[in-house]
Amino acid sequence: MSYLLPAFVAVVLIYSAAKKVNVYDSFVEGGKKALKLAYVVFPFVSSVLIMIALFRESGLSEMLTAALEKPLSAVGIPPSMAELLLLRPFSGSGTLAYFETLLKKCGGNSFEAKCAAVIMGSSETILYVAAVYFSGTGVKKLRGAIAISLFCSLLGAVCACLLCRLG
Repeated sequence: MSYLLPAFVAVVLIYSAAKKVNVYDSFVEGGKKALKLAYVVFPFVSSVLIMIALFRESGLSEMLTAALEKPLSAVGIPPSMAELLLLRPFSGSGTLAYFETLLKKCGGNSFEAKCAAVIMGSSETILYVAAVYFSGTGVKKLRGAIAISLFCSLLGAVCACLLCRLG
């Protein structure tokens, strides 16, 4: 496996030489474009990260989790999934930390752990991805993209728990 990266570099250099492309100049130009993109995307990403911190530290996360437990259990989602479903659209690492806590609390073979694993594997950090992609492409009017994505994520969670219950 350790030969793959040097082999890839060699193939790129040979291909570039055949196409008569200056590899170093192309690399520097790509670096410039990456820095410009980072400059455009950074405010959006930082605002999402600040929003996550405020959401958790303000106590809003706990209040919403408590409020969502009964409606979620009515549609077949275990109450312990409420915090996971609230965190997932914002933060992958926050969700992963909660998932680890859930595994320790409920055990790896529990229904809750199985639901959480399927939800994590089949959902996305919607708000983070939207901030990065929409800011990178310059999209200003989202036209319901976030709301539709959040609804589909919830629908996916319901289906995930239903399938875990059947399996």
